[in-house]
Amino acid sequence: MSWMTQIFRLLLLGGSLWLVGCSSKPELPAVPAQASSNSLSAERLLWLYADWEGVPYRLGGMSKKGIDCSGFTLLVYRDLAAKALPRTVEEQLELGEPVAKGKQRPGDLIFFKTGWSTRHVGVSLGDQRFVHASTSQGVMISSLTNSYWKQKFWQIRRYDSR
Repeated sequence: MSWMTQIFRLLLLGGSLWLVGCSSKPELPAVPAQASSNSLSAERLLWLYADWEGVPYRLGGMSKKGIDCSGFTLLVYRDLAAKALPRTVEEQLELGEPVAKGKQRPGDLIFFKTGWSTRHVGVSLGDQRFVHASTSQGVMISSLTNSYWKQKFWQIRRYDSR
């Protein structure tokens, strides 16, 4: 291969990368084609989590600058299941049917009593893990086996996401 061909290819590659780098990124990337149904699988939840991991907690927040727990669950259902959840934990508590601990599926809402009148909500990954917006660490994955969450666990509710 001649040096002229190599330079041409290098310039072409550089120009392509420059164009891609200048394009704007949407708030959320498109849902993967293999996950086109309106259901909440662990795979789809982890895909969304990867995009939001570490976003800080902000009471009332609904963006990558900061989000609260009920805002995150609202976003999960809106973007992955095309379903509307109410905005607050208290309103989300009124939805769906109760589910026994250990019977949760991906997408079930897991509620916690974290204080005298404070509530918290996350989304089940189907096992002992759940994704949520933590006040201390932002959007993260936690486990129901963790001593803190085990002590604060309240209930699981299934809002039909199928």
